[in-house]
Amino acid sequence: MKIKGKVWKFKDHINTDDIIAARYLNTIDEKELASHCFESIRPEFSKNIKKGDIIVAGENFGCGSSREHAPVAIKGCGVSVVIAKSFARIFFRNSINIGLPLIELKEADEIKEGDIIEVDFTHGVIENLNTGKRYEFNKYPPFLQKIVESGGLLNLLRKTEYKKE
Repeated sequence: MKIKGKVWKFKDHINTDDIIAARYLNTIDEKELASHCFESIRPEFSKNIKKGDIIVAGENFGCGSSREHAPVAIKGCGVSVVIAKSFARIFFRNSINIGLPLIELKEADEIKEGDIIEVDFTHGVIENLNTGKRYEFNKYPPFLQKIVESGGLLNLLRKTEYKKE
């Protein structure tokens, strides 16, 4: 699976309140949450993001509360993948559970706002099409690949038939 998109760059320690403010947690509607994504730190984000665009960030992306609203808002904006130097663990798990792929990349700070990058999940390679630079990342194990490709854990479970023993 390959994804290509324009980069939106974020700093270190972007918390879940930066992603979606607490005042919007009275809904689980993906489109409503998306319309307020990053509103407090980048008010133009939800109006200018294009389907398939990519977020690249620094350390500890998604820190703060364990709310699922944050990755839902990002996915609702049409973001295809989030790449960061590191993620808060609960944010990582929540994102995978809803089918939003995340990649940890120690060289994330080398990628600039507006760059066009291509992510090859099959081979574990990110290529910056502006600079020609290539980065390797740890590929997902098969069970995580299935979750993401299915659009989330619940979608995968709906597709899977379980036999009673």
